[in-house]
Amino acid sequence: MKKIALSGAGGQLGSVVRAALIARGTPLRSAAGSKPLVPLVEGEDVMHGDLRDPAVVDRLLEGVDVLIHFAGTSVERPLPEIIENNLRGLVEVYEGARRQGVRRIVFASSNHAIGMYPVTEHLGLGCELRPDGFYGLSKVWGEALARMYWDKHGIESICVRIGSCLERPTEPRHLSTWFGHQDLLHFLDRCVEAKDVGFLTIWGVSANTRSWWDNSGAERLGYRPTQDAEIYAEEILARPNPLDALSQRFQGGSFVGIDYSRDEVGPDGAAATAARPV
Repeated sequence: MKKIALSGAGGQLGSVVRAALIARGTPLRSAAGSKPLVPLVEGEDVMHGDLRDPAVVDRLLEGVDVLIHFAGTSVERPLPEIIENNLRGLVEVYEGARRQGVRRIVFASSNHAIGMYPVTEHLGLGCELRPDGFYGLSKVWGEALARMYWDKHGIESICVRIGSCLERPTEPRHLSTWFGHQDLLHFLDRCVEAKDVGFLTIWGVSANTRSWWDNSGAERLGYRPTQDAEIYAEEILARPNPLDALSQRFQGGSFVGIDYSRDEVGPDGAAATAARPV
């Protein structure tokens, strides 16, 4: 059985994945940042530390076949923080994978790498990248880094552009972007077990009726999602939309309005008012 490492194990998604893999008896090493993890079972392999430190990375990856990399800043933040956590940290992770002979990395990219597309566009995996902020920009950079390490060093990578990964959708945007937990775990199973993936980019999304993203190509990995946000549509659409007019126009949702300075007229003739910097 393959040994798996999980970074970001204390985060929202990491906590879900960690609990599920431990419950299955999967050989797993879980890592958090500055705060130690409380073992879920006796003898669980847990650690914590700064992934910018090569010694910490080596501890995480020693004897590992596949890394699920969920660590890093996951919201829009000032550029210096993004650079340290999402760029510097990722380089150290891939360098550690070279040293330790890790064969495959699952890299948590994001829909915010394409967030400036309008919701009227249907995107394939080969679409031009259009990040909606520094966080999304870091994911564009991360995908390119993963590509380089495959081309130059033979480290396989699966970049998953995660949509809205929640137990259930709660707002209209999620009808297009929802990535259900059941589908997430199925996706990760395929990432671990699939043979000879090389470099892949896949939408991290369920089989939503209203999806903005064409996941043709995911068949190579064997990812076949079964969840659909549409079963929640009537309930969700009966409630007010929490997003403002600008956020409803773009696939990145609320991230788009952060430090947005354009004043323009939208498709419906209404002004898209610039959001104040935060």
